[in-house]
Amino acid sequence: MFDILLPEQSEQPLYQQLYFLIRDSIRSGVIANGQRLPSVRSLQNQLNISKTPIETAYQMLTAEGYVISKPRSGLYAVNPYQRGVARPMSGEVAKPAPAAPAQGTKYSLPPVQVDFNPTALDPEAFPVRIWNKMLKESLDHHLHEIGHYGDPQGEYGFRMVVSDYLRNSRGVQSTPEQVVIGAGTAYSMGILSKLLKGIQAVAFEEPGYSLVRDQFHLNGFQVIPIPVGDAGISIAALKRRQVQLVYVTPSHQFPTGSIMPYPERERLLQWAEDNHAYIIEDDYDGEFRYHGKPIPSLQGLDRSGRVIYAGTFSKVLTPTLRMNYLVLPPDLMNRLKKMPHALFLLRHGWSSGQWSPFSRRGIGTVISVEQEACTGSGIDISLTSSIRISATRWRFPASFPDCISS
Repeated sequence: MFDILLPEQSEQPLYQQLYFLIRDSIRSGVIANGQRLPSVRSLQNQLNISKTPIETAYQMLTAEGYVISKPRSGLYAVNPYQRGVARPMSGEVAKPAPAAPAQGTKYSLPPVQVDFNPTALDPEAFPVRIWNKMLKESLDHHLHEIGHYGDPQGEYGFRMVVSDYLRNSRGVQSTPEQVVIGAGTAYSMGILSKLLKGIQAVAFEEPGYSLVRDQFHLNGFQVIPIPVGDAGISIAALKRRQVQLVYVTPSHQFPTGSIMPYPERERLLQWAEDNHAYIIEDDYDGEFRYHGKPIPSLQGLDRSGRVIYAGTFSKVLTPTLRMNYLVLPPDLMNRLKKMPHALFLLRHGWSSGQWSPFSRRGIGTVISVEQEACTGSGIDISLTSSIRISATRWRFPASFPDCISS
């Protein structure tokens, strides 16, 4: 058994303090692989706190694979590769912005039918009032820039907001200089194909997202399918293939929904480091969870600059924007700086999402406003019945951001 000491003064909620303390202790080896964790009751007595934050922290650790539950025995730490403490998430973890969950299509009959299209959002949840206000302010304050293309990498102020948002909500370690604002999947794959010139094959989850697979084919990559199990992509199968690039969705594998646990994430990172390979982490909807807290990114564990982080605003705002982003590791960012025309040549105007610096400034302000709203009170949202199937048999709980679900 081991002692857990919480700081006397901290602005973080108790469950977060417990989560980070136990997680980092497992990573560093202070809590050894296979060691039994204290029961909820014993930890409650030790710390003199309620059981709710303890249960929440344990649920987060279990969901991320740091601990496993053995029936009638308890929770046990899992870390067969104790390689040292990963970089902690800097600062208190802010809660992600409220956003639209998947919304069932409204049919007249029968009422239990729903739309399982993963790209469909609830149009009524879009923050129209804030959006209109921010676009107007952007035009009023930056009208002198209307005759310019703007920064092809994305306005610096916008990249600062995105970098801060990702650090607080997803644990992504980045600077604004590493963020590249894109105009959809095709645009981002085009950039990566130029940056990764010389790599001819990519390992890809099977089953996986066909749109991204097609983009790899269109950019000249040989796509090598790697089977997916309950713990995500098979690391053993990946090691048998001679590749230097792999595409994964570790926080919510598409379409199986599996979550890659912490030990598998460390094995994947170790594989990339040993083979000088890159990992493309597609975090397409990492902000959303049916229960518990959002799972931190794979990139936040990376200590060797092997992870290319990809995200999108299609889920938290609307797919109509056709706007996404990449967070490039330092060496790829240096390559991009030597290719200054690459970002210009890959853009195709309004139709591809490069529709104005004002829109991007508007998005940045909306993200800031929504993040701040998560820390306030009185958030009124009607999502409790948005995802429900046959209430007499089984149902999905409503999927919405952590600041509302908690």
